[in-house]
Formats: sequence, C-alpha cells, structure tokens
Amino acid sequence: MDPKKKYLGKRLMLTIVGINGSPTRQSKTGILIDAVADAVATALPTDSYKIALSDVGHEVMCGLTRPDVSVKGEELLQLVERADLLIIGTPVYRAAYTGLLKHFFDLVDRDAMRNRKAILCATGGTPMHALVIEHQMRPLMGFFAIQTVTTGLYGLSDDFASGAVSSPALRERIERAADEAVGLLVPSRVPVRQLVE
Repeated sequence: MDPKKKYLGKRLMLTIVGINGSPTRQSKTGILIDAVADAVATALPTDSYKIALSDVGHEVMCGLTRPDVSVKGEELLQLVERADLLIIGTPVYRAAYTGLLKHFFDLVDRDAMRNRKAILCATGGTPMHALVIEHQMRPLMGFFAIQTVTTGLYGLSDDFASGAVSSPALRERIERAADEAVGLLVPSRVPVRQLVE
C-alpha cells in the first residue's frame, strides 16, 4: 500500500486551498503559497486549489453580505469552508493584511470554519512587518477557531528569485510548517520525511 494512503485510511485525498490576498497578479505571496502547497503535497495526496483574490476578488467584493455575492463567489466560499487545509497568504499593506483578504473572511461561515487547519504566510518589504502573522492573522484565525500551525512564514523580496523561493532559511521554514500541518491532518503525526520514504 502507498505509505501516504496508509495514514489516511479510507480518506485518500485531502483538499488544500491556497488563499492569496494580494491585489496584484504576479505576487511573491502567490509564490510562497505555491511553495507551501507543494511541500505538503510531497507528504500527502492532495487536491489543491488556488484562490487568487487579484483574479476573483470581484466575485466576493460585489456584495457586502453573503447573499449579495456572485454564484462564483459562493462557490469559492464553500470551497474554503470544506477544505482540509488552508494556506492563507497576504502582502503587508499599511501594516496589516489586505482589505481583500479581510472581506473574504467577513463572508465565510464561522461555524463551518471551526477546527479547519491553516498555514499562515505573509510577504513584505521589511523584517519589522513579520509580526503581522502573530498580531493580526493568528487572532483572525482564532476568531474562527481555525487551528494554525506553529510556524508562520514571512518572506522578504530578497527571499525570492526567478519566480521561486530562493532563500534556504525560508525553504527550511516551509518544510517545518508542512511537517506541522501533516501533524494536524494525520492523527499518527508522522513527520513528512517518514511519509515520503
């Protein structure tokens, strides 16, 4: 039996949804989210989806309340509400996560998010903004009772090159966050490296 499948029993595929709160299409936040999704996918069989709010933000920003969003917006919200793992990323805008990301979470069902799992990511121009993960993103997840991995991921411009994560230190943190996510998703808490052996 495939060792990945052995740890999941009858549930063979996990749903991972990356939510990119950046308003720009070519973003370092998107690169970071993709790298995290790839790291988790090396350990567990996954169906991965991307929600880039730069592309689909108008589907949810068209409504102040959930009944007002578009049909596509409703589908995106429901996708997030049934995800096994969320990878939530934002650039730091004015010392906070983006308004796009906040509005998206204003619309999701709080009860549906209870006990969802998440990895938190942010990108910014200075190391001083790294605390956005602890001071703003993690409390927002706490409101929804979403379980977050311990390791938060913060990338600076110098951590990226040629459309990929280039920093060895950030890549190491990505692997650590992936290990922690596997620990939340798989009751046996088998480390990533054992799952892929």
